[in-house]
Amino acid sequence: MSKNDPKIPNDIKVDPIFNTSYLIDGEIREWDGPMAEVYSTIPTPNTEGALKPTLLGSVPDMGEKAALEALDAAEKAFDRGQGVWPTLPVRERIKCLETFVEKMKAQREIVSTLLMWEICKTRTDAYKEFDRTITYITDTVEAYKKLDRKSARFEKESGIHAHIRRSPIGVVLCLGPYNYPLNETFCLLIPAILIGNTTIFKPAKLGILLITPLLKAFEESFPPGVVNIVFGRGRSIASPIMSTGKIDVLALIGHSSSAVALQDQHPNKNKLRLALGLEAKNPAIILPDANLDIAVEECISGTLSYNGQRCTALKILYVHEDIVEEFNQRFAKAVDGLSYGMPWEKDAFLTPLPEPSKPAYIRGLVDDALEHGAKILNKKGGEVSENYCYPAVLYPVNKEMA
Repeated sequence: MSKNDPKIPNDIKVDPIFNTSYLIDGEIREWDGPMAEVYSTIPTPNTEGALKPTLLGSVPDMGEKAALEALDAAEKAFDRGQGVWPTLPVRERIKCLETFVEKMKAQREIVSTLLMWEICKTRTDAYKEFDRTITYITDTVEAYKKLDRKSARFEKESGIHAHIRRSPIGVVLCLGPYNYPLNETFCLLIPAILIGNTTIFKPAKLGILLITPLLKAFEESFPPGVVNIVFGRGRSIASPIMSTGKIDVLALIGHSSSAVALQDQHPNKNKLRLALGLEAKNPAIILPDANLDIAVEECISGTLSYNGQRCTALKILYVHEDIVEEFNQRFAKAVDGLSYGMPWEKDAFLTPLPEPSKPAYIRGLVDDALEHGAKILNKKGGEVSENYCYPAVLYPVNKEMA
């Protein structure tokens, strides 16, 4: 928890990226309006030698006018299913995706490095996210080829012969999460594009700079209006787009409150298709006959991989009363044994939190649990620094806690 004076390897150092570009209607345009600075919670010395959050650069802080321009471009490109992209032969759309993948591969180093700086993902996980995204795109293309071949044949079911083909729906608004700003965002974006839809993509607030090296690849790989990328706050970009009623699909990975709010802004909710990945309260259940060595190891990975900032993370552990004391001792010791450090450090398992307000928020949850009868079982639990709150193993817990 004291390692907040990082020694930065040369291959990790990045110059600030002051990006003024955005992509609309197949054209990279220059923004001359307000900008939003992007900081990392990883501290570096300022001009006076004091450790402060690191300025990584800035991106356009765009608003309603630009958002609606992106919408118009996507709507024109789709043209009620008669546009160039939705009517393009499958092999040609696949060729565009393959071109994009090759151009994307050239940006592996800078994108992975920005993942470390922007969202404090470990070096291993940052490169893994990039590589997994490349694999996902190629696997999606292969799956689509099989689907297209299958749809070329007639099928017989209950004596009925049918020729079934999948078709694009329309204009898709893609909003990805900060914890996997490349992989999960592209899990929304790539299938939408491949099937023939046109898209508007607003990167997440955190993990936003890493999209900028890919703008050129998008511009050079797809026809105008297929992919439109704008930067800004959700209320400034997504809200005015949704309120037009021209969005056919809302593709969002994030919080349910955001999904509900955006749906409510659409004037024709009954026509709106949804592709959502939302939060979850995932439990682990430890039974009396469990191998505790394995159980503790799996619970460490499940609760604290990437600091637990995953919708798939374990949020609560249900342990049988016959083994709860031994499990708690082992689990608390294992949590205290985890290494905290900078994302590029080889042995770091726990890394800084990318949101400046999160350490205080987490400490507040710990304090609330203590007020309602819980105890912190691990010695380091609840220790707070400028950019981290060490995981606290709390027991017993009850439904009165926040």
